[in-house]
Amino acid sequence: MIDWTPFLLSFKLAFISTLILFFICLPLAYIIARSEFKLKPIIESIISLPLVLPPSVLGFYILIFLSPYSFLGEFMQKHFDIRLVFNFTGLVIASCIYSLPFMFAPILSGFKSLPNSLIEASYSLGKGKITTLFKVAMPNIKPSLLSAIIISFAHTLGEFGVILMIGGSIEGETKVASIAIYDAVEILDYKLAHIYSGVMLAISFTVLFLVYFINQKIEKK
Repeated sequence: MIDWTPFLLSFKLAFISTLILFFICLPLAYIIARSEFKLKPIIESIISLPLVLPPSVLGFYILIFLSPYSFLGEFMQKHFDIRLVFNFTGLVIASCIYSLPFMFAPILSGFKSLPNSLIEASYSLGKGKITTLFKVAMPNIKPSLLSAIIISFAHTLGEFGVILMIGGSIEGETKVASIAIYDAVEILDYKLAHIYSGVMLAISFTVLFLVYFINQKIEKK
């Protein structure tokens, strides 16, 4: 009997993380794309660090940052009785950090591709920055937004190293699909590992297919 709970947890984690990242990266990418300041390269480098850091290194520092012995971990546990490691809350925080550049980069690229004349025309018509963002900029970068959302979602589904370090393998709490595959291999249950891996392969292919297919449709319009 196949336990589908890890997949449900993975989808839940991916959905929540993607939603949080979208609302963080949308204004952040817009501000960075439309501004020039000395610290801009440093901020972009920090945001992009998860792309090049080994998951074990990133997971270690996130674990230290969220542990009950850190300022944040101690504060959350003492005042709100919330433990930030080895539970689903910790997974969400870790996933948001790990998948941040996958949401940020496509949106930033989309905003940078917009001609300045388009934004300036909106301002000249009396539109504010927020109205320009939602009614002018966003409709013109739909492919970038779609790519950012789907790729971030898919990337979170496949997370392993960071998830293992922050959440471990707790049934119904932190045991997502990638961890379930690892556990199956650990106990030499290759049949179950094949099934779980096959499902993840199918999901990953479907997600990528949707990105290219929908973007192609949008570009033809």
